[in-house]
Amino acid sequence: MKLHLLGGSCLLALLSACSAGEEEQTKIPEVPVKQIPITLNCVASNVSVNAKESVHTRVTDWGYESQDKIGLYVVNYNGTTPGTLQNNGNHVNNMRFTYGNDGAWIPDKEIFWKDENTKADFYCYFPYATLSDISAHSFSVKEDQSTEQAYKASEFLYGKTSGVAPTEDAVSITTKHIFSCAVINVKAGNGFTDEILAQSTINVKMNGIKTGATVNLTNGTATATGTAKIILPLENGNNRSYKALVVPQTASGDNFITVNIDGRDFNLNKEFTFVGGKRHTFSVTVSKTSNGINVGIGAWEDDDIDNGGVAE
Repeated sequence: MKLHLLGGSCLLALLSACSAGEEEQTKIPEVPVKQIPITLNCVASNVSVNAKESVHTRVTDWGYESQDKIGLYVVNYNGTTPGTLQNNGNHVNNMRFTYGNDGAWIPDKEIFWKDENTKADFYCYFPYATLSDISAHSFSVKEDQSTEQAYKASEFLYGKTSGVAPTEDAVSITTKHIFSCAVINVKAGNGFTDEILAQSTINVKMNGIKTGATVNLTNGTATATGTAKIILPLENGNNRSYKALVVPQTASGDNFITVNIDGRDFNLNKEFTFVGGKRHTFSVTVSKTSNGINVGIGAWEDDDIDNGGVAE
């Protein structure tokens, strides 16, 4: 009797082992999802996406410089339908990238594509900040932009690249100026010569300009906010040229631009609308026979047109 029980137990154990072996043989191993790192090639609007800039260049003139920081949002597609940029819940939420000495953008933390097939939209902005509302980010240009540091701190750049398929190559994003650039050139008129102006003390200011801005990162637009103030521009070389970054707006016509030559003010009374991404040039001709100003206006993309005249 014991012999039969022992034989039955062995048979059951043998059958169980065979069954387990068959399950192991038929189990299909899971194929791991390939993780593709997201890398960037982010450049300013007047720089080729194929060129890496010198680390000594400035973001406001030619490109980014070492240790500049940008913020990145990545929004995945749902099939063929683009996603919507939100404050939170995007595939990548405001990841900070730092421009390195080797010309590469380094993220605070490595990020990856969702998979090998899902397309995405990329939103990028400079300078990096902790954001609470992507559609109403508060920013302001400096009132005193007379130093390079203050001028650069007044810059805001924005870029978007849409419908990018997963790739091991760096995603190219071109960031563009969303503010305006005012260039004021002081020229000699009646009673002045270039030699006299070269020996004179010249001060330039822009009046009635709102310096606050609300930036919408979903579309890269800026709206001027706050009260009107005075902006002191940066001297742009040694040729009596000055420049300042201005939030898009329509400025008041009262003493729009004041040029002071050795204590005497020359005022321009003009209402003017600044357009985002444009460079507006004002050629100011000072004359001792009047408080006149000669104003020329051109787009950021130089059109070689001078629309000025002398105001008596």
